Amino acid sequence: MKTHVTIFLVFLCLAAGGAAAAPLMYVPTGEGNEVVVIDLRADRVVQRIGELENAHGLAGNSKSRYLIAGSMKAPSRGEPSLARPGDVSEAEHEAHHGGSVPAGRATSYLSIIDRREGKVVRRIGVRGLTHHTAISPDGEYAVAVHSGAGGISVIDLDALQVIKEVDTGDWPNYAVFGGKGERLYVSNSRDGTISILSTSDWRVLGEIDVGGAPEHMVVSADGIRLYVVDADAGKVTEVALPILAVRNIYAVGKSPHAAEVPLDRRWLFVTVKGEDKLVRIDFDSGERRSIELKPAPYHIEHADVVGKLYVSSRKEPKIWVLDPRTLSIRDAIGIGRGVGHQMVVIGE
Repeated sequence: MKTHVTIFLVFLCLAAGGAAAAPLMYVPTGEGNEVVVIDLRADRVVQRIGELENAHGLAGNSKSRYLIAGSMKAPSRGEPSLARPGDVSEAEHEAHHGGSVPAGRATSYLSIIDRREGKVVRRIGVRGLTHHTAISPDGEYAVAVHSGAGGISVIDLDALQVIKEVDTGDWPNYAVFGGKGERLYVSNSRDGTISILSTSDWRVLGEIDVGGAPEHMVVSADGIRLYVVDADAGKVTEVALPILAVRNIYAVGKSPHAAEVPLDRRWLFVTVKGEDKLVRIDFDSGERRSIELKPAPYHIEHADVVGKLYVSSRKEPKIWVLDPRTLSIRDAIGIGRGVGHQMVVIGE
């Protein structure tokens, strides 16, 4: 009898260990004022995280328990927008913000979401509205991009405080970490440059002149190529990072918005909002394919763990699910309200 009980318990442990959690995608909904959580195996919304204010930017990875959400809501005149989360005491809130941004300088805030708890646990004051955010590969630092303020804020995710403010260029739009995180790249949409920062001391080391109006970016998994979307010029510029030079230019159509490159670097995907289409470029053959997506394909995320491509709509509260190989639409996920902005997949 004892032997049978032991075998049964071992079986239960093995079964529990084999039941891996489903990969999840976190999607800020802008004026929907929440982050929706999507199970990527079932392609359905399984959770909603509220207490956000017009979040466009969201960053996170498996190395950190936190998601970092920006706010694009303009604060009341003369008042820093540092509303505390509903279940955080006033004393905790005030104690936390003591070392964040000097009094009178905070004009907006970041919301720190604990993924395990599924709620906002902190607010961090920053110097301007946050368009997009980024997180370092080791999960130790986050970056908030402040277009109107002309720079970024760097947040220590252990201390949950702003540790550096850096001016980058005219109207910065997007930030990505390169390689193992030793460099940060920031697009400056009004001066046609990409700022290069050292993440050891957050100094600006130089810039890459790409011309036009660079906005969204993606770095290849090997850290060698940077792809920069220029909505005004209807192109994506490929930068060879080892030599900091433009290598290729891909014309894609009117008003492209976002780009994505899978881990295997087989394809470049681009949403072309102005022409209601998704473009796929094969890096080896140069072959181009496109699919009509109406209305207004917007943000894009390739979930390598499930082999699917996710594209949000700028005009409707939904996310298309596509097969990246055939470009066929497999499903559409309704998110209820708002618009799907900077999507984050965790569970790769």
